[in-house]
Amino acid sequence: MILAEDLTKHFDEFVAVNGIHLNVPTGQVLVILGPNGAGKTTTVRMLTSVLVPTRGRAEVAGYDVVRQADKVRASVGVLTEHHGLYSRMNAVEYLDFFANLYRLDLSKARKRSLELLDFFGLGNDTKRRMGEYSKGMRQKLALVRALLHEPPVLLLDEPTSAMDPESARTVRDAIRTLRSDHRTIILCTHNLTEAEELADQVAIIRRGKIVFNDTLTMMKRRLLGPDEYEAVLSEPFGGDLPVLPEGVTLLHRHENSLGFLIDAPDLRNPLLLQRLVESGVRLVAFREVPRSLESAYLKAVTQPNSEASHV
Repeated sequence: MILAEDLTKHFDEFVAVNGIHLNVPTGQVLVILGPNGAGKTTTVRMLTSVLVPTRGRAEVAGYDVVRQADKVRASVGVLTEHHGLYSRMNAVEYLDFFANLYRLDLSKARKRSLELLDFFGLGNDTKRRMGEYSKGMRQKLALVRALLHEPPVLLLDEPTSAMDPESARTVRDAIRTLRSDHRTIILCTHNLTEAEELADQVAIIRRGKIVFNDTLTMMKRRLLGPDEYEAVLSEPFGGDLPVLPEGVTLLHRHENSLGFLIDAPDLRNPLLLQRLVESGVRLVAFREVPRSLESAYLKAVTQPNSEASHV
């Protein structure tokens, strides 16, 4: 649904985006992470045909972002950092205006507008001028506008910024629902908890280049090393541990637990558990020790000479 090859953007001598590659299938969420100024917003603007690439090519919903820009814009719902709301309009007038721009049937568009406004908690504020809205309310209205024409692709830049926790949860639930409806979503965010909750793929941009692009699990494994697992025991085990399978390293041995570093756990774990049980280890639980996206992200953006690990 979204494809980019060698996508590059120069502003005079400054290289904002430098040869990135993306491939996002239908029904997936790609979360783009990176420091301020890394090239996230420039990438989104090229994918929405707002900026023309200096080099490379991209397709969104099957349309070339340069040669078929009008069709790209009609296929994409965009939530940008700057919303462009018209403060003297109320929400209904504003959404009617965009329904006209999208050449939608106005009666159907009005019905959808009201349903979306209710869903995002704005149903009682439709007659208020947008200049009276809080920042969080404006963010939700901008998201309604992005969804109005039911686009197959969504490009969302900090969609839960300035929202209270309840509203942010509503937006995250909406993103999950939209993904299950076979929409493809690119999400730019600094909220790593949100990224970990929603991402099918994670791309990390650093100085205009993608330094990592993979699933969350594989990115953590590449950046942080083998997965960590803990075996919880019902009683202390004083005997000798069995020979550990290849790819398994003992990390710690406490009175009621054993810690392991495990490479390729889907292959190693069944054999490890079998050997522990046969050795008389009485297990209560065997669980993965969570490792945060924050740890992996900080390593990716601070380590020298990072290169893209996967596209």
